[in-house]
Amino acid sequence: MRIISIDPGYERMGVAIIDKVQGGKETLIFSECFQTSAKISHDKRLGLIGSEIEKVIKEFEPKALAIENLFFKTNAKTAMHVAEARGVMLYEAAKNGLEVKEFTPMEIKVAVTGYGKSEKTQVTEMVKRLIKIDKKIKYDDEFDAIAVGLTYFAIVRNK
Repeated sequence: MRIISIDPGYERMGVAIIDKVQGGKETLIFSECFQTSAKISHDKRLGLIGSEIEKVIKEFEPKALAIENLFFKTNAKTAMHVAEARGVMLYEAAKNGLEVKEFTPMEIKVAVTGYGKSEKTQVTEMVKRLIKIDKKIKYDDEFDAIAVGLTYFAIVRNK
């Protein structure tokens, strides 16, 4: 099965396409960190995010979307922008008939590291061990998107 997994963001959004054949290991097909500029208006940034998700869905034809739930401690403005961007991502998934699975940060940490309070660096190191990555990744958002996809396969296969 092929999925698109997303670490939602407004300025930076991690996106990954992961395949898994029944009984096999996960394979990373594609990953990127898509960025929007603060110099662009809010509505245009949301449009760019939607266009990027649509492009990736059309190119790779995933069957499901795995996405992280939002968790913010402080900045309400950032939380609102990310929530709106996340809405665009969910809309694109619905428009393209994808099954949607949402995971909390704790679920992702447990699935990838075995411990729900793991540090970001521990998640990144485990992602590197769990799936072959054939490129240099610059931003954590990309590793986070891959971790969301690995969580999908860890949880969904058990249901």
